[in-house]
Amino acid sequence: MSDSIQLAKGVEIGGGELPLIAGPCALENEQLAITVAQWLAQLSRRLGIAAIFKSSFDKANRSSLASYRGPGLEEGLIILGKVRQATGLPVVTDVHLPSQCSAVAEVCDLLQIPAFLCRQTDLVVAAAETGRPIAIKKGQFMAPQDMVRIVDKARSTGNDRVVVIERGYCFGYNNLVVDMRSFAMLHAAGVRVIYDSTHSLQLPGGGETTGGARQYTEPLARAAVAAGADGIFMEVHPNPEAALSDATTQLPPQRATALVESLLDLYRLIHAESNDVVSAEVSR
Repeated sequence: MSDSIQLAKGVEIGGGELPLIAGPCALENEQLAITVAQWLAQLSRRLGIAAIFKSSFDKANRSSLASYRGPGLEEGLIILGKVRQATGLPVVTDVHLPSQCSAVAEVCDLLQIPAFLCRQTDLVVAAAETGRPIAIKKGQFMAPQDMVRIVDKARSTGNDRVVVIERGYCFGYNNLVVDMRSFAMLHAAGVRVIYDSTHSLQLPGGGETTGGARQYTEPLARAAVAAGADGIFMEVHPNPEAALSDATTQLPPQRATALVESLLDLYRLIHAESNDVVSAEVSR
C-alpha cells in the first residue's frame, strides 16, 4: 500500500509514522477530559508523533441499563470543543444515529462508527457525507474481507478518507481474540487499519459491566505493530479502577507512555528495515 490518508490537520495515516488516538473511554467531566488531553498533547510534542484525542459522549451499546453512558450529545460536544481549544489537539468521538453526524462534524475532526453499528448503512453513509474522515470499528462479528464492503459504503459518498479499527473477534462467550492476519488482509484490499489496544482486551458481557484483561495490552499491541498496524488506539484514564466505563481495560498515563515509546521504537525499526530492503532491490 502507498496511499496515505489525512485523518486531521497534521495527522496522517500511512505516511511513514504511527499516529496515536487516545483518551478516556467515556466523557465523565470537563476537567478529566482536559487533563488526559494535556498529557496526550505533551506526549505528542515530546515524541514527535501525531495524536488525536478520543472520548465518547454516549456509550449507547452496553448490555446493561445500569452501565454508565456519558453526558449526552449536547454537553459532550461542548466538552470536546473545550478540549480542542485548550490543547490544540484534533478530536474524535463516536456517532450512533444518522441525525447526530452533522452536529458532531461541526466540532470533531474525525467521526467514529462503533463496532456494533458498523453494518448500519444509513449511519455509515451519513457520517461519510459530512466530509470528515471516518474511522469504522470492525464489528466483533465481522471478517476482514466483509469490512471492505462497509468501507465501500462510506466511499460511495465520494469520501475516500476511511479507515478501519481492528478490535478483535468474538471467541466463544465473553471473550475476544485478535487475528493478526487482519492487517494484511485489509491492506491487500487497500484499507488502512488502526489497532485498538484496549477494546480488543474486553471480556464482554457476563455482568452489569464489561470485564477486561489489561495485563495483555503490551504484547498484543506490539504484535499488532509488527503485523502492520497503521496507527494505535488506546483508552487512557488517570485512575482506571475508578473509571465509569471500561475500568478493566483503560491504561494509566504512565503505563500508556511507556507502551507508546516501545511501539514507536518497534514501528521505526520495522520500517527502517523495510526501506533498506527496498533500497537493496532498487540498487540491483
